[in-house]
Parts: sequence; structure tokens; C-alpha cells
Amino acid sequence: MKPNQSQIPILQSSKFDVGRSMFDVQPIDVPTRRAFLAGATGALGAMALQSLANADSLVAGRLPNLPHFAPKAKRVIYLFMAGGPSHIDLFDYKPAMRKIHGTELPESIRQGQRLTGMTSGQKSFPCVAPMFKFTRHGERGTWVNAELLPNIASIVDDLAIIRSMNTEAINHDPAITYINTGTQQLGRPSMGAWLSYGLGSPNEDLPAYITMISVGNAPGQALYARLWGSGFLPSKHQGVQFRSGNDPVLYLNNPPGIPASLRRSMLDGIAKVNAERFADLGDPEIQTRIAQYEMAYRMQTSVPDLMDVSNESESTFDLYGPNSRKPGTFASNCVLARRMAERGVRFVQLFHRGWDQHGSLPTAIKNNCDGVDQPVAGLIKDLKQRGMLEDTIVIFGGEFGRTIYSQGTLTATNHGRDHHGRCFTTCVAGGGFKPGIDYGLTDDYSYNIVENPVHINDLNATILHNLGIDHERFTVKYQGLDARLTGVEGAHVIEGLLA
Repeated sequence: MKPNQSQIPILQSSKFDVGRSMFDVQPIDVPTRRAFLAGATGALGAMALQSLANADSLVAGRLPNLPHFAPKAKRVIYLFMAGGPSHIDLFDYKPAMRKIHGTELPESIRQGQRLTGMTSGQKSFPCVAPMFKFTRHGERGTWVNAELLPNIASIVDDLAIIRSMNTEAINHDPAITYINTGTQQLGRPSMGAWLSYGLGSPNEDLPAYITMISVGNAPGQALYARLWGSGFLPSKHQGVQFRSGNDPVLYLNNPPGIPASLRRSMLDGIAKVNAERFADLGDPEIQTRIAQYEMAYRMQTSVPDLMDVSNESESTFDLYGPNSRKPGTFASNCVLARRMAERGVRFVQLFHRGWDQHGSLPTAIKNNCDGVDQPVAGLIKDLKQRGMLEDTIVIFGGEFGRTIYSQGTLTATNHGRDHHGRCFTTCVAGGGFKPGIDYGLTDDYSYNIVENPVHINDLNATILHNLGIDHERFTVKYQGLDARLTGVEGAHVIEGLLA
């Protein structure tokens, strides 16, 4: 790599007091070690120390030119259903499906679509109508499978239901990577990392980006930490995974016999050594190390308070459902997501595994919906009654949908569905999205889009727009290109989704 190819703006510590070790941030261009060694060593070191010592140059932890315009949203809660929920069985119902049940999928509909390895050997592709009953709900009478999602059906007037989502990826890992980072290539920053980098965090005691994982009907596909990674951005912007149990963040608590005063003294000494090292080398990751040590120290107090839900009311637990008292469940994580949003966490992402239903779909999807239906509706209702929904974007969806045709043998009560990226459904609420709309249209097979397609990068561009960010201007120079969350394929903001 050439020296200047990895030179990016970083969030530079701008207040340094060894006695208290308080760090705040401001944007400044600092080269990496290699670029630094290529040029003015002494000048850069002096500049870095001056910036560290300058207590009057405090700026909120964001880039100086962001937001580009007045935002409608302050934060995002992304409820990611990993594995690919079946849009056909949940939201995208067509009365004609009852008539085509059991018939062969016409080639005029399939159009030579690339198949996954799971169904590429099938000789027959029989269509399967939903096994559960759809009914109309809300002022617009939108179709929702209320047998599976009765609580979400009750709040459809708060939702923008996008039925024309699409992606090129057909397998889980590339698809989840794509929707989270804007590309199927590994090693790029996730959406939460981009927002942490660009907008910073209103709360210096908690990370700007937090993830939590729960398991539905079955563990399903593995999730990798790079899905909430920072890629080529400074590593301080990567997501922090919270776990259930007594130790929500690994290695956060002091070891036995180490009092808080000793930890503080150790950090002060390490900070001084790191600051001197940064002055010599100019490596931005040294700054990240300083900032993360300080964040971890503050989190020793803030995290226990965050995770202690004993002050939540009985009505709150009733709203989110019976599992909301069980740590590690999706319902419990939804309660914590609201608490994180209240405390200023910029991006909260709940991954719920187990939606990859290639077989036994009627049983498996019901089990999954039983675990998420009330918590999702409860979260949106809770945010709304607290006056937070208007500036919080809530997203409910997965990496792709499922096929109309059955995977394996179709029986009267059992079947599976393969991956389908040509069209699927995502629901969005709050934060500048228009409530109470159905956007996009698919054919009678829920197989192809016939009206208002929304690529996954289009949705990400629209999310950024409501956060006050022009996605085309939100770039970082990487390997000679202007990299951005929304890729380079011409993503655009979907005006029809804006309130």
C-alpha cells in the first residue's frame, strides 16, 4: 500500500489531563505511521501534542461538516432477522397464490434465475401458498399475516412496509455483509461504524454502536464480528457486542484484587506512555487505544446501570411480552435497545438468528414469530409513547427473502423455501419515514418486482438522508477510491418513503 492510500480523517483526542484522563474528540487529518515517516516527523508530533493539550478545542465527536443538513432522526435501532424471513408468509400476500398452489413455477416468472446449491438439483419447482391466514389491517387495509404477527399487524399504521427490496446476493454471508456494509467484499465498515465515525455519540460513557445477538427457532447461520466491524475506519468505531448474563462486555470488570483507584492510576500511566508514542509515530491506532481504554473505564459504571432493568415498570414488561424478563432473549434485548436509545447510543443492532427455513417452515416460522412479534410492536409503541419514535429509525428485516417454490418435497403441512434476493420485505418506522404506507409491488408469485424497486443500498441512502447525511458526500478515500456505505452502483434516496 502506498503511504497516502490509507490516510483518512480520524477523530483526534483534543483534551488530555493525566490527573483525570478525560478525552474528547475533534476531527483532524492525521496520517498513518507509514505516511508519517515519509514526511515531517517533528512538525506532526508537535501538532499532535498541541492538539492533545488544547482544552478549548472541544467539538462533539463527529466530522466537522456533518450533518450535511437538518436531520429528522438522531439514532437507529436495526432489528436484523438473520437468515432471510419469508416475505411470502409474513407480508407480501397475493390472493392469486391460492390458485397457483401446487403448480409449477413458470419459466416466464423464473427467467433463468441463478439457483443456490440447495435447489439447483431440483427437477420440479412447485409453488407454495402461505400456510397461515392473511387479513387486512390499519386504515389502508394492508395485508399482514396476523396469525403469525398479530401485534405487528396492530401497528401497521406506524410502518412503512417496503415490499420491493432487492439484492444481488443469494447466500447468507455475502448478503448480510452487503446489506450491512454496502458491498459483498469483506473488510468494509458497517453502517453503525460509518455513523459512529461521521456523527459521533452524544454519550461519552457508552459506545456509539452496540450489537446484541439472540437465537430464534434454531441457531442458523453463523454471525461474524466483522459484520459490526470498522473496516478501514479507525477501530474505535467498531460495534461493541453486549452479551446476556453478569458480564455483558468481556474483560470490562477489574480482576479480583484490583480496586478502581489502582485501575485509574494504571490508565493514567498508560495514557501518558501512549501519548508520547503517538508523538513519535503519528499512528492513529494509538489514539484509538487511548480512547478505548478511557471508554472502558467509564463503561465500568455506565454499563451496570444500563443493564439494570429493575426500575422498569410492570407495564413496560407487559408491553414487550413475557420473555422480556429473560436476559438474552430478543424481547429482553428490545427493552435494552430502548434504554440505549434513551442514553444516546447512535446505532443499536439486534441480530436474531434462525430464519433460514429450508425445511419445516410452517413450524419454524411460527416459533420465530412468537419470539419477535410482541417485542417489535412493543418497542415501537414504547418509543412512540415516550416521544422518541419521531427521531428514532426502527428497521425490521433480513438479508433477503424466500422463494415461492418449495425446497424439497411439498406436502400438505410441510415444506421449505430457498433464498430469494429478487424481492423481499423490510419494515421501517419513525425517524422521518412516512408512516402507514405500502411501498413497491411484486408480481402474483412474489418473485419479481413490478413497481418501485428499492435496492438495499437505496434503503441505506434513505436512512442516511433522514440522519442528515448526503450519502454521495459521505466518503473516505480508500485504495485510491472514494469509498462509501452505499457503494458505487448509483444508489439514491427513495423520496416516496420520506414523511
